[in-house]
Amino acid sequence: MFKTAVAGLSKVANAAAIAANALGTLVVLALVLVVNYDVVARGVFSAPFRGAYEVVQFSVVLIVFLQLPDVVRVDRLTRSDGFLNVLHHRRPGLTASIRRIINAISAIFMALIAYIVWPEFIEMYHTKDYFGVPGIFTAPWWPIKLVIAASATLCSLMFALKVISAQDRPHLIRAPEHDEPKT
Repeated sequence: MFKTAVAGLSKVANAAAIAANALGTLVVLALVLVVNYDVVARGVFSAPFRGAYEVVQFSVVLIVFLQLPDVVRVDRLTRSDGFLNVLHHRRPGLTASIRRIINAISAIFMALIAYIVWPEFIEMYHTKDYFGVPGIFTAPWWPIKLVIAASATLCSLMFALKVISAQDRPHLIRAPEHDEPKT
């Protein structure tokens, strides 16, 4: 029953990560449109899009945190695995344990980020705090804080699921895809 629950939770978490990644991609496309509009409006009409700088700032944070859970899902976080790759050939069991420890620590840190950011989201949602330049462009902070909290929560769940599923299925712990398979 536990394995079934973990598998079901894993499917839901994976689907949420993929959906967030897709939404992040749409934000990238919207950002491209905004920047292109600003360039054309600035060059052709000498009337730049007021607030382009703020929109870019807002969008970059959204993109990073919307796409982070999917990066965790497919094991594409930027990190140095050189030591683990060398160790994997001599001591695969130890390497798997070290990877599980790293994933557990990552789950804790992501949970702490979510824990810290959630009250900030609540406060900014109620106070209607904003960023930008009044009279030129302003936007509320709370959507950013909500995305950060949700992303960190989902990442924490993904890391925790990696720790749990690695115990039952050590073959799922794989070396990076750029390594050549041994025949």
